[in-house]
Amino acid sequence: MRPAIRATLLALFALLLAGCLSPGATRETIATRLVPAPATGGEKVLVVVLPGRGDDLQGLVDSGIAPAIQAAWPEADVLLAEVTLAYYYEGRMPERLHDEVIAPARARGYAGVWLAGASMGGMGTLLYERSRPGELDGLVLLAPYLGDRGLLKEIGEAGLTAWEPGPEPAGIDRKTFQREVWRNVQRWSGSGRGKDVWLAYGEDDRLAKAIGVFSPALPADQVLERPGGHAWVVWSPAAGEVFTRIRARHEAR
Repeated sequence: MRPAIRATLLALFALLLAGCLSPGATRETIATRLVPAPATGGEKVLVVVLPGRGDDLQGLVDSGIAPAIQAAWPEADVLLAEVTLAYYYEGRMPERLHDEVIAPARARGYAGVWLAGASMGGMGTLLYERSRPGELDGLVLLAPYLGDRGLLKEIGEAGLTAWEPGPEPAGIDRKTFQREVWRNVQRWSGSGRGKDVWLAYGEDDRLAKAIGVFSPALPADQVLERPGGHAWVVWSPAAGEVFTRIRARHEAR
């Protein structure tokens, strides 16, 4: 990965954590746990789930996200991916996620691959989408971290469609990565990508103000506000609702 992109991901963590949480260590290969679909027959799909900043693989297991997704879509395998803080610090998160998780899944012949992420994992999902636009069948963002207040204020005051992100740089760095993620989101209105993106969050979530800036990029019925705060007890049931709707749409095609 280019040094500028590596610097970008390093900057993300400074903003997310301000040095208050150890990044831990990466593994030679991203640790995963596959939860096989409870139903047989039909087209097999895969949902890859990225953790929030305080979660490891066991935290994802304990979150209840896999059974929530599979209650809604029994034909879906769920792959929990331990893309923790350390992988962002390393500076190669999108590249490693693709090479070690997404590409091998595609090679196994899934009819569709979705990426879901909570909090930090939501930003990770957007970073992956920016690096490989439209590659995945869809994205599910659970109370995603969306950037610093200054940029959110700038976009909110202009409106996402009218917002002027400025000249596009040759590469992204720690000063520009948030703006470039948002530039990619802004493009969804022209490309129709927003119809493949879903968002859920708690009404008392500390990141909820940012949702109002982001939600115009999506169809209104793909944004779910539910009671609660910034926690899996909100996100897992909400993900179940989201994937119920996704499966219904998938079957209607």
